[in-house]
Amino acid sequence: MNASDFTSQSLPDWRRAVLKVGSSLLAGDAGLDPNHARALAGFIDAAFEQGREVVLVSSGAVAAGRARIDDGGSGLVPKQAMAALGQASLIGFWQQQLRRPVAQVLLSHDDLRNRRRYLNARATLRELLRLRALPVINENDTVAVDELKLGDNDNLAAAVASLVDADLLLIATDIGGLYSAHPRLDPSARPIQRVERVTDALIDAAGGGAGTLGTGGMRTKLEAAAKAATAGIATALFCGRDPAVVAALSRDRLHGTLVEAADDRLRARKQWLRHAPGSGVVFVDRGAADALRTRGASLLPGGVVRVVGDFRRGDPVDIVLESDELVLGRGLVQYAADEIRRIARRRSQDIESVLGFRYGESVIHRDDLVLTGAHEKEREA
Repeated sequence: MNASDFTSQSLPDWRRAVLKVGSSLLAGDAGLDPNHARALAGFIDAAFEQGREVVLVSSGAVAAGRARIDDGGSGLVPKQAMAALGQASLIGFWQQQLRRPVAQVLLSHDDLRNRRRYLNARATLRELLRLRALPVINENDTVAVDELKLGDNDNLAAAVASLVDADLLLIATDIGGLYSAHPRLDPSARPIQRVERVTDALIDAAGGGAGTLGTGGMRTKLEAAAKAATAGIATALFCGRDPAVVAALSRDRLHGTLVEAADDRLRARKQWLRHAPGSGVVFVDRGAADALRTRGASLLPGGVVRVVGDFRRGDPVDIVLESDELVLGRGLVQYAADEIRRIARRRSQDIESVLGFRYGESVIHRDDLVLTGAHEKEREA
């Protein structure tokens, strides 16, 4: 029941990944133990050096808090207090392992449900990655209550992968990957190298005891993989206790289980944007149109000619070339309609002086934009 059960396979091509590390890989008798974290940190540093980006979803705050003050209390409130006590230690712990700045980001259910909070979190994470910093994400246990909790860090990681438009979700486990039965209880258990589709039957089997799949926690990992797959993101399950397995990830080799994406991430996002109801129109000049079509650029305020409609930040809008009313594509706006009217034809550096705030330099970020028809083909060529 180890990584040697799984033969090497290629990871999907990726530029941005979300890595989830559970408390079982970090918690020791005296708090946080760096034994397994060192290899994971080495992978993260190597990924950044390769020009890639990683977002870390890390458990361990409660364990770190109990190492500082443990009064033996149980239940939601003591756990929230332990999480609050341990957050600083958790961030310091990861900073010690890594060669780059570490930033703490705490998310709650409302942050992912509320449009403005969602977009603010998305913009902050993008900026941290632009600065080549490592965002370390955890659920905001201090304020979350049961009915508003995201549930667990496996599913939180899947939500974050979608939030940041990741190409890959990496989940470090205690064992080599997914098995056909419980590997400790059934000697006939066989490793499952690849899962084309996560079915309800597979998830149900992963939640039971003898004769069922994997060990404790595999059910939530499959639930997370299913959510990621729907967003066009593949999931890799691997043993975080094996330094050789972790190091192989830097060479794009997986010794574990790969859960395939339901569809290509970009295609899945394009399909959603194409069919989302448009809330307005942003007319652009020819210079902006050429930048969108040939360079894959973001839409900057200087290229905006006029705005039609009354839409909010985060709404999908059509992008139209002003001179001949040719529809170029569709994207999610970073500013509301009235705000775009005020910054139209301005330089990006003037946004804050005009509006009094700034969400980013672009009206529509290139990650939130899809071109239509011949324009899409022109960009891909």
